[in-house]
Amino acid sequence: MSVIGVLTAGGDCPGLNAVIRAVVSRAHEVHDSEVVGIMNGWEGLMDGNVRLLERRDVRGILVRGGTILGTSRKDPYVHGDGFASVSKTLVANAIDTLVVIGGDGTLRTALKLVEDGVKVIGVPKTIDNDIAATDFTFGFDTAVQVVTDAIDRLTTTAEAHNRVILVEVMGRTKGWIATYAGIAGGAEAILIPEIPYDLAEVAAIIQRRHRRGKNYSIVVVAEGVEPPEKTKLAKDAFGFDRLGGVAYQLAPVIEGLTGFETRVTVLGHLQRGGTPTAFDRVLATRLGAKAADLAAEGASGIMVALRGAAIVPVPLEEACADIRGVDAELYDVARTFFG
Repeated sequence: MSVIGVLTAGGDCPGLNAVIRAVVSRAHEVHDSEVVGIMNGWEGLMDGNVRLLERRDVRGILVRGGTILGTSRKDPYVHGDGFASVSKTLVANAIDTLVVIGGDGTLRTALKLVEDGVKVIGVPKTIDNDIAATDFTFGFDTAVQVVTDAIDRLTTTAEAHNRVILVEVMGRTKGWIATYAGIAGGAEAILIPEIPYDLAEVAAIIQRRHRRGKNYSIVVVAEGVEPPEKTKLAKDAFGFDRLGGVAYQLAPVIEGLTGFETRVTVLGHLQRGGTPTAFDRVLATRLGAKAADLAAEGASGIMVALRGAAIVPVPLEEACADIRGVDAELYDVARTFFG
């Protein structure tokens, strides 16, 4: 009987539990394999913190946000001795293949383990939708829906008070959430890291809109856009820049250029929590089932990906080769509706 290990690492994301449920159910019902859940991401693999997962352990978790396994941002190649810091747990639990559910950083660590001889199957997870080699990542659809709902609500209050409202959303280096939610919510402008912006141009769009009789505007801002004035960002415990709040720098500039009262709403972690949408539940389930199939077959160095309507295996190297940005064609469609 083969043993599959499964862990969730990096930021939490709606749909993680759906993947775990699918891996466990598929492994038990189709492949007669055991599944060992690794607690708190790479940290659990380094510390030997694991639990056996049976079918009963994953019943009822499909609709839950977060992850029953917990997560962390620890990395064995940064905060440990690489393969040596996880090998004891792998051997002690007779883990044949590791299913790693995570974003670009987590998958890069998974690739290093493959290079060190560990069998790994990757499952792409991020609300940012920026992992290469897959059309969509689970969690993205939920985040876009949360932001779109917020824009819909903010639009009514902006209209009531004749205000400009900047809605800041997640997107450290890529603006997928901002672009999709901006289109879905009918934003007057969308600022993303991939496209240089000109606040004078944004102000002109808003002023033109007001001249046409619409005395309110919504501007969606990805948190990773360049601020008007560069400031030194604080670091978190793992060395990442603490983003968030760039809209507060942009708002007074826009207000000064337009003469219109400008307010800010930062959505923050609301985008990452809560119940996954139906689309994300189905996508996460399909990815988890395929990952379990590949693990049972003894495959390694593979990431499961959505290509068109199919779930297919792609080389983990391809997934880690780049961070996928917003398509120029998509952003051009968004521009059509600015102002």
